[in-house]
Amino acid sequence: MARGLFITFEGIDGCGKSTQIRRAEEHLQSLGLRCVVTREPGGTPIGEKIREVLLARQHGEMCNAAELLLYLAARAQHVAEKIRPSVEQGAVVLCDRFQEATFAYQGWGRGYDGKLLERLNAFATGGCAPDHTFILDIPVAEAFERMKKAGKTADRLEQNSMEFYDKIRRGYRALAAANAGRITLVDACGTIEQTAALICRRLDVLVSGRGKETAAG
Repeated sequence: MARGLFITFEGIDGCGKSTQIRRAEEHLQSLGLRCVVTREPGGTPIGEKIREVLLARQHGEMCNAAELLLYLAARAQHVAEKIRPSVEQGAVVLCDRFQEATFAYQGWGRGYDGKLLERLNAFATGGCAPDHTFILDIPVAEAFERMKKAGKTADRLEQNSMEFYDKIRRGYRALAAANAGRITLVDACGTIEQTAALICRRLDVLVSGRGKETAAG
């Protein structure tokens, strides 16, 4: 059985990741590929418990170091229990956030040194890294407006200021520029269908030649 693919979706809150992951899953399944959809923090029973702690509004006193280490703890479990086994079994894993979220949020947003984050992430993942990453890029004001229209209650992180999210967006754009071969920066300001079409075209290239080998048996 051939190895699968590990694809991650990134962007500031409100960029439309969840919707685009569903569209990507539908597209890949139409090609006969087996998909595993997951998220960070979360993806496993342990990871989901950590997610509850991280995002709970009542945990506003959480220090930045605790936040960082909790994210990495959830990721370590996620890789060991779900991501690596699924890819080894030939599935296409679609993950809502992964390492770029740490570099953008804890690096650009919280101010942690990038080299430190790289070392900690490498330890947590055991070297497991995405084959490709889509960063959905939209202005912060538009992201906030989308969340407002959706009536979404802000979690602990989403209560941060627009200035904080401006830093995150700049971080994501910098990561895309520095890793152009592995990261696709997607203009997500258009319609859902326009954004999905951009992503699916790139997915077709990524899975080209893998269809029969990674199809569900």
